[in-house]
Amino acid sequence: MAFFKKLKDRLFKSSSRIEDGLDAIVSDGGTEDAPDIPAHHPERTPDPAPDTVPAPQPVEVPAPKPDIVPEPEPTPDPAPVEVPDPAPDTPPLPDTPPQPGPEPAPTPPREVPEPPQEAPARPAEPMPAPTPTEIPLETLSQADAPAKSGLLGRLLGRGEGKVVTRRALDDDMLEQLEELLITADMGVDTALRVTANLAEGRMGKRLSTEEIKELLAREIARIMEPVARPLPLYAKTPQVVLVVGVNGSGKTTTIGKLASQFRAAGKKVIIAAGDTFRAAAVEQLQIWGERAGVPVLIAPQGSDPASLVFDAMTQAEADGADLLLIDTAGRLQNRADLMEELAKIVRVIRKKDPSAPHNTLLVLDATTGQNALSQVATFQKLADVSGLVMTKLDGTAKGGVLVALADKFGLPIHAIGVGEQIDDLAPFDPEDFAVALTGVEK
Repeated sequence: MAFFKKLKDRLFKSSSRIEDGLDAIVSDGGTEDAPDIPAHHPERTPDPAPDTVPAPQPVEVPAPKPDIVPEPEPTPDPAPVEVPDPAPDTPPLPDTPPQPGPEPAPTPPREVPEPPQEAPARPAEPMPAPTPTEIPLETLSQADAPAKSGLLGRLLGRGEGKVVTRRALDDDMLEQLEELLITADMGVDTALRVTANLAEGRMGKRLSTEEIKELLAREIARIMEPVARPLPLYAKTPQVVLVVGVNGSGKTTTIGKLASQFRAAGKKVIIAAGDTFRAAAVEQLQIWGERAGVPVLIAPQGSDPASLVFDAMTQAEADGADLLLIDTAGRLQNRADLMEELAKIVRVIRKKDPSAPHNTLLVLDATTGQNALSQVATFQKLADVSGLVMTKLDGTAKGGVLVALADKFGLPIHAIGVGEQIDDLAPFDPEDFAVALTGVEK
């Protein structure tokens, strides 16, 4: 995550270009809408809620309860009135003088039936139970509303009154999106493919800037997923890694970072300074070797680089090294003489070991833009490039050219660099790169 944060910070200018362009596209012909989630969420209904709550409160159930409670009381009154009717059936015996005796006798039965009639009436009092359940429902609904809205607010990171601008996806909007991606160095073919996949099944739908950024990030990650592969390691030792590229692309820095990482992984690494024409290049490589704790093999200035490479392979084999990283002089792809010199180095390596070089890494400068496509095509013919490393993905780079390279050549992208520090090189992650490039909040 630390490297992702650094990658996003370094690509902020690139993501801001895309974000500003998307904002302009969506605003052109778009309309402002309230956010969907807060609209139907209780977060938006605290005002109408109190209006609806007092309505049921005046009709509180306790008012009908007294009306229902007296009803069972009149029913027992006619019941005891019917009880004395059997009592007058007994008076056909008038000879008995103690008439006052039976009079108290009927009075107790009148009292006795009353309690049993009250007992069934009391269990029939389930009405008070619903009233307390109705009260907590109202209180819970009001208590839950702020809790849910607060959680959604934290998750979405949006204010309550934020307005979202959306625009219906149509042909004009697609053309503007294509132009934006082309200016981001994705190339015409890749930009057309990305926008076509984005529009599939979404024509006519209203989209916001954030939604379009998420769709673009998803599509970019899908294109780059197959090429995100780390540098392979083989059982054959020493494993020869030839590093090539144009002047100033960052080859020497990349070799120092790779050597540091492999040594930290427990591998024995040796560096060969194949750029014998520039004394500054040899000194720079020696500095990186000291930082990484890796020995650097050098040759006199102006000597044949192919001869140095041959001697370095012999030395690495004798020392039992796991990896031999070979630096080469920077050369433009349109210089035929320099490219022939590189072809000679490859032939000498294969003379020493027919299976070598086991890896040929082409280091690309992200600031070169579409020129990187021409570099890959030329170096791949002469040196049989097996993988790519993209450097200088800082604020001056658009970064979209990496998507075009993955879409056109399909070469593995082993690592990307975003700075000059020894740990500013990491394996390529397509999702992190897509999110950083488009500016999506992760």
